[in-house]
Amino acid sequence: MTRLARAFTAMAALLMIGAFALPLWQIRLLAPQYPEGLGLLIHVNTVRGMDENDLGKINGLNHYIGMKAIDPEAIPVLHVMPWVLGALVVGGLIVALAGRRKLLAAWLGANATAATLGLLEFWKWERDYGRNLDLENAIIKVPGMSYEPPLIGAKQLLNFTAISLPAAGAVLLGVAFALGTYALFLSIRSARAARMKGELVSAAAA
Repeated sequence: MTRLARAFTAMAALLMIGAFALPLWQIRLLAPQYPEGLGLLIHVNTVRGMDENDLGKINGLNHYIGMKAIDPEAIPVLHVMPWVLGALVVGGLIVALAGRRKLLAAWLGANATAATLGLLEFWKWERDYGRNLDLENAIIKVPGMSYEPPLIGAKQLLNFTAISLPAAGAVLLGVAFALGTYALFLSIRSARAARMKGELVSAAAA
């Protein structure tokens, strides 16, 4: 790896630290009776309301339709994600120090795998959250209705519009991945240039 590629790799790893503080995903709920909207912010280790009371209000609304209360402590992936993110940050810094192109490619693969598995777990949580209803105790019952928020985009749920989008933390991770990918490109280009130079020197010597 070139010095520039190693610098970009280190920068990518350090940028990822910001995802510990910034939310990764956001879900907004819009309805006529809540013109200001309600919202959830999904962090690497917890779920909280966009406003101080939003999580409590959403759990109160969920009770009417038989949905489970959102309890961050009961979501297993939130206990694992901080460790995964921390390992990726440390791994990126080790790759930058080692300067090995194959390690960089493996690190980018690990990032892509972690992101894919994280989104899959988030989708599974949303599916269970919106479909596994306690209809016996629900006050509002709509036959055949599920309340699964979208993974990304907008969806109508009764009189609520649910909007799910990446938040600042996910954007930061995306930028970090792009920097790492560019570092890999620089490394491959440098290796090819060195190989071609070697071939030209060999040809000239012959």
